[in-house]
Amino acid sequence: MGVAVTAAASTIMLFMNKSGAIICATLGIILTAIFCFYTNRRYRAISDLNDYLLLVCSGNYDLALEDNTEGELSILQNNLLKVISQLKTQNEVIAADKTYLADSLADISHQLKTPLTSMLVVSELLEKEQDAEKRKEFTQIINTQCEKMSWLIQTLLKLSKLDAGTVEMNSAEVSVGDVIDESLKPFMLTLDLKNITVKKSIKDFSFTGDSGWTAEAIGNIIKNCIEHTSDGGRLEIKTDETALFGRVIICDNGCGIAKEDLPHIFERFYHGKNASSESVGIGLALSKAILNKENAAVSVISEEGSGTEFEIKFYKSVI
Repeated sequence: MGVAVTAAASTIMLFMNKSGAIICATLGIILTAIFCFYTNRRYRAISDLNDYLLLVCSGNYDLALEDNTEGELSILQNNLLKVISQLKTQNEVIAADKTYLADSLADISHQLKTPLTSMLVVSELLEKEQDAEKRKEFTQIINTQCEKMSWLIQTLLKLSKLDAGTVEMNSAEVSVGDVIDESLKPFMLTLDLKNITVKKSIKDFSFTGDSGWTAEAIGNIIKNCIEHTSDGGRLEIKTDETALFGRVIICDNGCGIAKEDLPHIFERFYHGKNASSESVGIGLALSKAILNKENAAVSVISEEGSGTEFEIKFYKSVI
């Protein structure tokens, strides 16, 4: 097109002025050469972008476009880099989720396999046993294992719902004193059997949350304290309030938590060296998940042989 225009213009100028025709032809050739140069460069850049996208589609996210000049193609390159960076991040998250899911399934399988194996062995013994007392003992073992499995499955379902965001939590004014009383109810018999003294120092305050789910979270922390406290031990629950938050402190004088275990105790299926044989390792994880949903925070301090202290803060406002 540029050559045709140059030829036509030069021919017309030839009839008018020979020098003008030469100048016109020279300028036309120069402009056409410049146009061809930049067009070829543009097509080459588009081709490079296409090759780059093909590599990304094949799963290679580690490439980078170094050209950062001005212009439409540069803007397109920068936007592509942003999209590819997001895709890379999402791909890493998906890969991590798959690994976590595989690990979780393995842990769940292990946790369910133990009581199931125990129940199968005991049921076989129960079939052959004639002694009434022994049969009663075997039946009690099966009941205990069934209760353990039921608690494990229910807790896993609750965690799954929290992870999926399908839990609808109420948002109402809740009395911390009422929640603590509700949290303690399931453990009164165990506390009595283990002769554990419960000392409460409650300065009642209200917070916005769901009383049922909060009682579940605090109850799991109380359960953990009871499991790690010897017979005749002490459990203390106290509350106070500041301008920023209401606080619940739950502490025991049990075996404590090893220093190396402290950063991990809220992780699912984590077993510290002082964990009881009955511990599954998801109760505290569920507590943390619930409290996070309610914009509360839970932390722990402990010393081996001296006991453990859990602190829950219900913030009055979230920034």
